[in-house]
Amino acid sequence: MSYMRDLAHKACDGTLQLGRFGSMTDEQVIENLTQVKGIGRWTSEMFLIFSLGRLDVLPVDDLGLRYGFRKAYAMRTLPSPERMQKIAEPWRPYRSVGTWYMWQVRRMQLIGDAG
Repeated sequence: MSYMRDLAHKACDGTLQLGRFGSMTDEQVIENLTQVKGIGRWTSEMFLIFSLGRLDVLPVDDLGLRYGFRKAYAMRTLPSPERMQKIAEPWRPYRSVGTWYMWQVRRMQLIGDAG
């Protein structure tokens, strides 16, 4: 409940610049959102992808993405954020799309494991 109150308070007092998100860079949006208690980088990146429709977000801390990379690139262990960034560099400016594909790889792996 305290997180919701903090979100509401910061939205009302102007700390969150909601009306400006469309013109802000991804990092500016993340910096603005993470001022709210309970909102971290991962939540902000999901907001960028799913609410703002940003096409060049690579949420390297997302576990599903890490598992997708591991499967798609036949890695023995989960990749580090730095390794994923290096692999995904050619995907620019559509790393969100690559992320969606990696999530799908992970999803198909889960379906295959269940069957």
